[in-house]
Amino acid sequence: MSVGNGVKIGLEVHVQLTSLKSKLFCSCPSDYRGREPNTLVCPVCLGLPGALPVLNEKAVRYAIMAALALNCKISERMIFFRKNYYYPDLPKNFQITQYDRAGGVPLAVDGYLYIESQGQSKKIRISRVHLEEDPGRLVHIGPIDQSPYTLIDYNRSGIALLEIVTDPDINSPREARLFLQKLRNILEHLGIFDGSLEGSMRCDANISLAGGTRVEIKNITSFKEVERALNFEIIRQKGLLEKGIAVKRETRHWDEVRRITISLRSKEEEQDYRYFPEPDLVPVVISREMIEEIRAEMPELPDERVKRFMSMYGLPKYDAEVLVSSKQLADFFEECVKLYGKPKEISNWMMSDLLRYLYENNLELYESKITPQTFVKMLRLIDDGIISGKIAKKILPTIIVSGKDPEKIVEEEGLVKISDEILLNSLVEKIFAENPKAVNDALKDEKAVHYLIGQLMRATKGKADPEIANRIVRGKLEEIRGATQGAGRI
Repeated sequence: MSVGNGVKIGLEVHVQLTSLKSKLFCSCPSDYRGREPNTLVCPVCLGLPGALPVLNEKAVRYAIMAALALNCKISERMIFFRKNYYYPDLPKNFQITQYDRAGGVPLAVDGYLYIESQGQSKKIRISRVHLEEDPGRLVHIGPIDQSPYTLIDYNRSGIALLEIVTDPDINSPREARLFLQKLRNILEHLGIFDGSLEGSMRCDANISLAGGTRVEIKNITSFKEVERALNFEIIRQKGLLEKGIAVKRETRHWDEVRRITISLRSKEEEQDYRYFPEPDLVPVVISREMIEEIRAEMPELPDERVKRFMSMYGLPKYDAEVLVSSKQLADFFEECVKLYGKPKEISNWMMSDLLRYLYENNLELYESKITPQTFVKMLRLIDDGIISGKIAKKILPTIIVSGKDPEKIVEEEGLVKISDEILLNSLVEKIFAENPKAVNDALKDEKAVHYLIGQLMRATKGKADPEIANRIVRGKLEEIRGATQGAGRI
């Protein structure tokens, strides 16, 4: 969708620190997915009277690591605040979070990320990064505005969240998606976050158009949905402004099924939350020594990995950037290289066939069944002359969807490459007899030769050895040419 320069978008991204074993302020297990509702709870995460929070030290270290990767300035100390509001997913009627005003000090400020937008590098500023607890999970029956009742699961209440807030530097839904993809990639490379887990990254998007008012869209759960929600909201707000109707400052919900935003409530002002320092948690002092210690422990980040792929594997920059666009994809590539070598060949197959299939079928790599082992086995079948590249392209979707051994697929479907020259010669004789015009064209025009080769491949359902097929067809043409020239000399 084409949008003008009047679009301003700021993101508030909520990322669960999924590598933690326990919640942010208590020892309850953090692995709540698939568990019986309201079983992983305690007096602290339920906010019962007299229960006191205790800060998870590893959560602080992970948060500092993320802030460093996002080029932020780490605060010398951070203070937790209470954000007060009544909502069913907050059992104690306030959220322990951080605040950057009224004396509040978040974990980190003034960061940035670069994204590639329209062939240019664009800087997206990050105003702050802070720690907070996740609310409980609300389960609606059908669309949120039609649900007859709501269920609440407090197993998620108290999970450690990293909130990353950008400045309104994003000017299109596409840029928002690119930012979120790069952010996810960095956090996954750090090993503190798994983006494949449901609800592990959620996003609130603030969007305004020139001449309008800022609107917030809450709890969008994927890159694709962020782009869709923002595209819809641009059309909605533009339509209102063109009719001379004021855009209301409000909070809206993105309905993924109907693909529309729905008004939830008028937008709260900061004073509505009555922020004040959390009296049960002392300020956290962050020493320079601690920061440097964490910096030294940080693993390789995506930009560094791109450079290494170029130098170590001899890949072009474009290939390296595509392969490192997700940690799982980059890990898959490197595992294939360990098993098989030939990095450029692996890269070519991944980028031209594997990724195309995933993209066309709206799949992530982690949602497929293919493994480096089965992928490499397919490449070895080509090397060993058992199948052709054309047959490999045919069986690859089956491997991706089922994870089945490529050798078994080839055997069961009778796809072994035909190298029998006697059989192929007889087929070529038949094809030449049935296509005299094509034969005459091929004697004069090199391009027409490919038609005859294609007929042979079709007759063998793509199983003919391409090298042998090419040699036999051209050899037969030379015979005819030689015979014709010989007849002309008599």
